[in-house]
Amino acid sequence: MSTTVTDAFRCRAARTPDAVALSADSAAVTYAELDRWSDALAGELVEAGVRVGDRVAVCLERSPQLVVALLGVLKAGAAYVPIDPEDPESRVSMMLTDAEVSLVVGRFFAGFTTVKVPPAGARSTVELPAVAPDDLAYLMYTSGSTGKPKSVMIEHRHITNLVTSANYVQVTPADRILQLAPVAFDAATFEIWGALLNGARVVLAPPGVVQAEELGDLLRRNEISVLWLTAALFHRQIDVDVAAFKGLHTVLTGGDVVSAPHVRQLRESVPELQIVNGYGPTETTTFATCHRIGAREELGGAIPIGTPLQNVDVVVVEDGKPVEAGVAGELWIGGAQVARGYWKRQDLTDEKFVRASWNGERYYRTGDQGRKRADGVVEFLGRIDDQFKLRGFRVEPGEVENALTEHPQVRTAAVHLRTHPSGDRRLIAWVVKSGDELDKRALKAHLRAGMPEHMVPAGFVVVDELPITSNGKTDRKALPEPDWTSKSLYI
Repeated sequence: MSTTVTDAFRCRAARTPDAVALSADSAAVTYAELDRWSDALAGELVEAGVRVGDRVAVCLERSPQLVVALLGVLKAGAAYVPIDPEDPESRVSMMLTDAEVSLVVGRFFAGFTTVKVPPAGARSTVELPAVAPDDLAYLMYTSGSTGKPKSVMIEHRHITNLVTSANYVQVTPADRILQLAPVAFDAATFEIWGALLNGARVVLAPPGVVQAEELGDLLRRNEISVLWLTAALFHRQIDVDVAAFKGLHTVLTGGDVVSAPHVRQLRESVPELQIVNGYGPTETTTFATCHRIGAREELGGAIPIGTPLQNVDVVVVEDGKPVEAGVAGELWIGGAQVARGYWKRQDLTDEKFVRASWNGERYYRTGDQGRKRADGVVEFLGRIDDQFKLRGFRVEPGEVENALTEHPQVRTAAVHLRTHPSGDRRLIAWVVKSGDELDKRALKAHLRAGMPEHMVPAGFVVVDELPITSNGKTDRKALPEPDWTSKSLYI
């Protein structure tokens, strides 16, 4: 039976009120204190006019106040809209307007009412509304192919299914989960609620980027037992300091293709560690499938993405019908974690969230290609279209290309991932100039003014024309390889 995030949290707080719910540096907040603190914020939000079903933006750095804000918004009956404080103001303004937010918790934005998180120890006597499992919990923006980001609607019951009675990871009250992901990235959903709804501790990493050289000390100092890293960070951590993983009982990775050689190296260095490869679009609440890599499992060229989570269904579909084991097709995801749809985008919702002809159930069409082995384990075979993930973030080439062509010195452009000689995957832009000049520094500044850093290309290649496929689309695979030694590639 599904429940709400708020009810599940209150049950934990009642059961272990004195256990530490979250910590950051030397500060620690118990479950009882977090319960009261978030009640105080929820009371302020209700008094400010927030009603059930409203959207409230949260723009805070990693801190106890961030967790209080998310929980307080949910207790007020609203859905939170997580905003990365590093995002440019133009993009934030678009999201705040599109989501029709009631107010913002944290940072001030012109034209929007701002509420600060009350001080620790604050209390409230305001009566809070009842919240239902199918009420909205958050709106999360992802890259959009039209150049306009789209927002995924996730309900309370989707989150509680993800993190309670999980079949892919064991989280107990003795565990400590590091909160490292940006709050606007849905890995944070697992990190925060995976801890709090299981009586464990959320340990907040310091604000900003944590370097691979620093992570090991952070993990050891805080006795972290469960860690999530994007595939890119996972690979870099193994390259820089594989000993950092000692002391963990589980590391989860994903968001991109996971390298088998890196997994082998980690398995040899820390044989007792459980390594989990997770897969799932934002539309299916963080993970839809997970693969617990066996201690002696034979690893081929690619790590499988595994089997469905509890109450989740994954079907491989070709021509509108399920296919047999071993046959490739589009991955359709159904069950308890499929989003309500896209906020104010009924056309796109109808296109991507469909009823299956074979059982009448609702599925999300991922646009990813995969196949099931005879044992039911799913293998990922790449994107059907050109969308891809970089450092765990989804990047729609169209959105970046549209921004590039808005610059007056660019006639047309294409972006794609290329592998640097160091092994890192990097976003590269191929640009056709509109005149004689191209100021790459100004072009990069133009992009940074309108989009997050992970969508800004790491290098720029000037070409006379873009290669085209026979059906008239940009042939990204035929784009020339960058000259990695050339200073002109970088800015």
